[in-house]
Amino acid sequence: MGKKILIVGGVAGGASAAARLRRLDEDAQIIMFERDAYISFANCGLPYYIGGSIVDRSKLLVQTPEAMYARYNIDVRTFSEVISIDPAKKTVQVQSKDRGTYDESYDYVILSPGAKPIRPALPGITSDKIHVLRNIHDTDRIKLHVSDAGTRSAVVIGGGFIGVEMAENLRELGLDVTLVEAAPQILAPFDTEMAGVLTKELEKNGVKLVLADSVKAFEDSESHIEVSLSSGMVVATDIVILAIGVTPDTAFLRSSGLELGPRGHVIVNEKLETNLEQVYAVGDAIEVVDYVNGQKTAIPLAGPANKQGRIAADNICGLGTTYKGTQGTSIIKVFGITAAATGNNERTLKRLNIPYHAIYVHPISHAGYYPGANPMSIKLLFHENGTVLGAQIVGADGVDKRIDDIATVIHFKGTVTDLTELELAYAPPYSSAKDPVNMAGYAAENVLMGRSEVIVPSDLVNYNPSEVQLVDVRSEIEHNNGHIPRSMLIPVDEMRGSLDELDPLKEVWVYCQVGLRGYTASQILRQKGFKVRNLSGGYKTYLMFQ
Repeated sequence: MGKKILIVGGVAGGASAAARLRRLDEDAQIIMFERDAYISFANCGLPYYIGGSIVDRSKLLVQTPEAMYARYNIDVRTFSEVISIDPAKKTVQVQSKDRGTYDESYDYVILSPGAKPIRPALPGITSDKIHVLRNIHDTDRIKLHVSDAGTRSAVVIGGGFIGVEMAENLRELGLDVTLVEAAPQILAPFDTEMAGVLTKELEKNGVKLVLADSVKAFEDSESHIEVSLSSGMVVATDIVILAIGVTPDTAFLRSSGLELGPRGHVIVNEKLETNLEQVYAVGDAIEVVDYVNGQKTAIPLAGPANKQGRIAADNICGLGTTYKGTQGTSIIKVFGITAAATGNNERTLKRLNIPYHAIYVHPISHAGYYPGANPMSIKLLFHENGTVLGAQIVGADGVDKRIDDIATVIHFKGTVTDLTELELAYAPPYSSAKDPVNMAGYAAENVLMGRSEVIVPSDLVNYNPSEVQLVDVRSEIEHNNGHIPRSMLIPVDEMRGSLDELDPLKEVWVYCQVGLRGYTASQILRQKGFKVRNLSGGYKTYLMFQ
């Protein structure tokens, strides 16, 4: 018999590690422990099963114990919870439904315990009308509750990915949904103005949003549950979904000598080794390196967990593979809008004092003359040396492939010039000859090369009209339909003949609808001797901040 490897926990990291181990070593003895009945399921798909987009429950089950044994010869032990590790004896203690409590020896261990939903110690938190969503059992309970004819309303606590997805899916079921978020905005990976687009989409589809307010207590009654907020607001509802974040499920490891971070995450090196000999850890329970800024962080995502499981298996089998960090590339559907992010957002860059520039572009998803083109908004963040630091995109169509293009450039430490040079697939139904990613690169490159100086909407808050002239270069119709206060109108096509309307001693700030005409106007004025700046992303960006 070959080396004996124990895997603690399934789902993304553990199941990936098990399959990879067997492919690399036919003689290894591999045992997987899972405290529940299901070893590998599509946890990202759970909200969509509850909402009815996924109809067949069995589609959520990626692997069964029987299939894992048949295909990979893995000893899968369900209803078996590992409750401690003894690194001196090289054993784990298992609490099993069938076999009671017993010790299992090991040569290697891969820890994949995941993260569990946070349940704060609030009055009334034990009500059976309050649910969290982590596994199939939770899903079945929620599905049963919302399918009840008496369930007409829901309160979702937490505006992260799970909270927003649950709010959408419960609304799709016809429930009256209120989403409560303690922060001033939903979806923390996005900057405020980008998240604002998603807030409006939720509200447009009937979700009531309560921001900058937190839960103080729950009070159960026979027919409903009352949610009391810090503001004094009370919401009566039939079901509560608690989605305020997750914490690493590592309490069982505290007595083992395993090194844990300040919030309980397992500390690992680039080979995913812990400080305990021949013990590895992967998935949502570990601390990772932020790929962009190099700081320690925790980013619970399925993609990284799968990769980590594979890498841990590689290292047990002597391949020497390393995990280089997590970018945090993520995407979410919010009714008719898709939003995606990669790398660092503006808040993170400010907090770490990393110098950066931000630009906005608002291209359409494919050639405008081909039916069905939809606008998207791209925010690109880049270093003074041109390195791409992060991006966020919102739009109805084509968002996914654009964020993946930029994520790839970030992975290879690429620059905004690399974005301009990407040769991407083009045909009128799919893109434009200048892809939106290229357009973002051009706008950023113009800033870096000094061909264009830009302002962002925050610069408009306290500007001095005695020093700055604000000029709308759109058409008269567009101007009359809405414009930035205190701006004068000079359409770009009339700019060359209207220079005498401008004070050459003042700086000129120009804007158009999405930034392109503003750039053209700024080039005319710059070459005529004016000091000029263009509002990045134009009036559309300005409206995102309002």
